[in-house]
Amino acid sequence: MKPSLTVAAFLAVALIPAPAVAHDSSAWRMRGADVSTLQRSLELGQRFYDVRGRRDNPYDILKQAGANYVRLRIWNDPASGYSNKAKVLEQARAAKARGMKLLIDFHYSDTWADPGKQYTPAAWVGHDLAQLQKDVYDYTYDVCTSLKKQGTTPDSVQIGNEINVGMLWPVGYVNNSDFGPLATLLNAGYDATKACSRRTEVMVHTALAGNIGAAHWFYDGITAAGAKWDVTALSYYCMWHGTLDNLTTVIGDVTDRYGKPVVIAETAYPYTTENYDHLENIITSSAPCDGIPATPQGQAQEFAAVQSTARAAGAIGVFYWEPTWTGIDGNGWDTEDIENSGNAWENMATFDDSGRINPYVRWLR
Repeated sequence: MKPSLTVAAFLAVALIPAPAVAHDSSAWRMRGADVSTLQRSLELGQRFYDVRGRRDNPYDILKQAGANYVRLRIWNDPASGYSNKAKVLEQARAAKARGMKLLIDFHYSDTWADPGKQYTPAAWVGHDLAQLQKDVYDYTYDVCTSLKKQGTTPDSVQIGNEINVGMLWPVGYVNNSDFGPLATLLNAGYDATKACSRRTEVMVHTALAGNIGAAHWFYDGITAAGAKWDVTALSYYCMWHGTLDNLTTVIGDVTDRYGKPVVIAETAYPYTTENYDHLENIITSSAPCDGIPATPQGQAQEFAAVQSTARAAGAIGVFYWEPTWTGIDGNGWDTEDIENSGNAWENMATFDDSGRINPYVRWLR
């Protein structure tokens, strides 16, 4: 299949400029891409191409587009085997070998953890709070030290993924605004990380970029309960989390309120409305936000706007979620049926169905 944009077309169209903003460029340091599904895609034979249609290493292509950080999720014991410890160690070596920094996203689950589900790993089910604290500490320390021993010490880690109302449910669920149990679990992960590597930054990640009241409730709550963290991480998808003006308010507020830097740990936008596998896409609108079309140029415009907004508000970086997750058969979303479950996100990738990167997309320096 030929690339969807010719070299001539790319060269004939000026890249979408980023709005000029006043910022401390030294603070803008996390230009990230979550490429957790990339290893599986490569093993299935997916090829990746740069803006001129030349086959290249996907990490190098992302670096050419301005990225300097990769984010890898880790599941405890996923049925598929992907995103487990062994696979993450392998992928970390590949990313670090290409000069990328590394963020490890601990889900503390055997499958997806997000605001609607935080399933305790099967091996930890039935454990009380004290035992779960030990589980989190031991597991976090083991993963971190294993990465360190192979020369790929994580630069950052997340203790939980989108933990809007807690993690490791039901024990770590925030019930009646009691953040005590959650704080002890967060601190177990924090302490384990620092015991492994004092320089590794610890993030606490929620999907609360669109709701300042909910962000106050959560981060005030864990602060009062004594939780420790270094960086506040937020997911922002314009389809679900409101306007860029609101994002500016939230970033500025939580930075000042908690005295910690903020990073947008996830964002994405469609480049097409086409579906390239048997599973319907999550985002199907031809213009999901602000009239910006689901085209290669529109995807770049929205991503540039999110980055510029975040940087102007004082954030330290933005991560694009799954830019390499094309619709190749066999790389589905379901850990229990990865071969057949399909991918509902391929139209949100920054690589098209042929594996060619969107030439308009840039991580802002």
